[in-house]
Amino acid sequence: MGFFSSLIALVFRGRQNSTPSMVDKNSIGQRGEEVASKALEREGYRIIEKNFRCRQGEIDIIAEDKGTLCFVEVKARSSEKFGLPEEAVTRWKQKKLFTVAVFYLEKKRIKSRDLRFDIVSVDIKTEKTRIIQNAFEVDF
Repeated sequence: MGFFSSLIALVFRGRQNSTPSMVDKNSIGQRGEEVASKALEREGYRIIEKNFRCRQGEIDIIAEDKGTLCFVEVKARSSEKFGLPEEAVTRWKQKKLFTVAVFYLEKKRIKSRDLRFDIVSVDIKTEKTRIIQNAFEVDF
């Protein structure tokens, strides 16, 4: 096998090995969103939309809770090795969620409404959830 053939085989083998982890990460996220949606509905939330996307980013779940419009970020983990799931919602992520929420409000022509940002923390192994209402204040 020549040098280029070996290099192509090595690169291709590397891609094959990296794909499953990406699939696992995506499937963890999807499963987390399913578990979170069910938990929110059990708590009386009405799901309006899932995976709202625009150029600015994505909001996992948009729901209504007792008249309040909730922009919900779902964080799922299979272990706490890297910390609690909700700890991954950094200040940068909060700003991004706010930007997407403003775009959503403009697109849907929503003028005046009570709003909040919630986080649903999901343990994939046990399917335990923690709903953190009003998880952060918008003061950017």
